Amino acid sequence: MEHEMHHEGGHEADPAGQRIGILAAIIGIFLAVVTIQSHRSHTQAVIVRTEANDQWSFYQAKKIKGHTLEVGRDLLSNLPPTEKSAALIERYKSEAERYSEDAKEIQKEAQTKEKECALAEKQALRFDLGEGFLELGLVLCSLYFISKKKLFPVLGVISAASGVAVSVTGFLLH
Repeated sequence: MEHEMHHEGGHEADPAGQRIGILAAIIGIFLAVVTIQSHRSHTQAVIVRTEANDQWSFYQAKKIKGHTLEVGRDLLSNLPPTEKSAALIERYKSEAERYSEDAKEIQKEAQTKEKECALAEKQALRFDLGEGFLELGLVLCSLYFISKKKLFPVLGVISAASGVAVSVTGFLLH
């Protein structure tokens, strides 16, 4: 015995609904791309911030070593001069200068990393804002299916377009 199910009433074709469904799918694709880029930018910011912190720690270590050598040199300078102490004073002086030069280079690298981090954070913010507008656009388009009011997809397109525009600015930052 075969059973056939027939749907009756209330399910007539809705061409506008089909177009809005496709529109929502397209917004969803843009949303996925922007969300992935947002996560990547946040991850990049964390990685570069860690590298900058490492450089600042290295800088601090070089400065401490240099200061320790200066203290040793000052202590030896206050003792009666000997050939051995004169050689140590000279060695401590040259090593302290080397640490000072190393620290300057490390400081430059740390500052460069901080600039990279600031850029990644600015990009991540743009992608986050774009993601928010795209999510809003998707929700607004979806409200059409509950209300059948075309105002919602219009507002959804405006929101989604704003999200795409804001996200594109994240790619343009240098």
